[in-house]
Amino acid sequence: MTVSVILKALNEEARIGGALASVVAALDGIGGEIILADGGSRDGTVGVASAFPVRVVQLDSAVRPSCGIGPQLGFQYSREPFVCLMDGDMLLDPSFLREALAYLQAHPSCAGVTGHVAEMNDTSLEYVRRGRRAAPENRTGSIDRMNGGGLYRRAALLQVGYLSDRNLHGYEEFDLGLRLRAGGWGLHRLDRRFVSHFGHAVDAYALLVRRWKSGYLRGIGEVLRAALGTPRWGRLVRELPELKLWAAVYLWLILMLALPFLAPHPWLGLGLDLALVVGVVGLMAWRQHSLRLGLYAVVAWIFHAAALPLGFLRRRQAPQAWIESRILQDVVAARPPARAGSDA
Repeated sequence: MTVSVILKALNEEARIGGALASVVAALDGIGGEIILADGGSRDGTVGVASAFPVRVVQLDSAVRPSCGIGPQLGFQYSREPFVCLMDGDMLLDPSFLREALAYLQAHPSCAGVTGHVAEMNDTSLEYVRRGRRAAPENRTGSIDRMNGGGLYRRAALLQVGYLSDRNLHGYEEFDLGLRLRAGGWGLHRLDRRFVSHFGHAVDAYALLVRRWKSGYLRGIGEVLRAALGTPRWGRLVRELPELKLWAAVYLWLILMLALPFLAPHPWLGLGLDLALVVGVVGLMAWRQHSLRLGLYAVVAWIFHAAALPLGFLRRRQAPQAWIESRILQDVVAARPPARAGSDA
């Protein structure tokens, strides 16, 4: 049961060496191939990767990188019956692949298995929130998506057409999970570590601005557009909890805009607006057990809600179309040593 490990990366010079070393160690005795799907790095990412036994593929300069295009770029060059997806700023747990392969072998209706993503960044509010065991990203057992990556069964991916929708700047894991579950497959998270993730060492609010500029925040609108007119539309609307949240945010913002005009005096309306803001932030701070996290959550809501219609209206390309790219380094897939008496 050999594995294609795909690492998607863009300007990860500082982390890619450690990431690749962790994959080489994890594949020892299993066999397979390592693919670096580079989004057009302008630093030394490719140079560092070239010192490892890895196939390096890179987007053509005319193709803009996105969260959805990176996994699919690696997938179109992969060959093995199992596909492990991770980021270039992650370290793969040395025993995860063995346990995940055993789980998939024992559960033939399961398309993918993952574990916990241990967030090593304790300075950004975004990653502090994700790192909490109660966060949706850490739920174990049957799950609707594999946030952060994991091990997939190639047969399941081929059945649903492709690994990742190249049009998506975010929510590509939910889109894949939706397609797999619509095809009768399951997804599972083991109560164990999958990877250690280092993330962006920047202020959470600066990260929000960066994600706005890169198009990442448009992901939810893009995934809605992708499902429009397909049988999975109803399932998406029912299952994506963020849709109810964004609807509530829109109603909240509309109410705040209307209050100065509906109140007997504009200043009274503005006062009510201020009370609403304080109340919502206070509620979130109580739920998050942190004023900083509560305030950040509300600001993030507004960014996401503003980006949703921009993503929904964005023009799409065929998700299964070949991604224009080039091979910078090719390495023959490594195979595990043959066992005594084996024909392998």
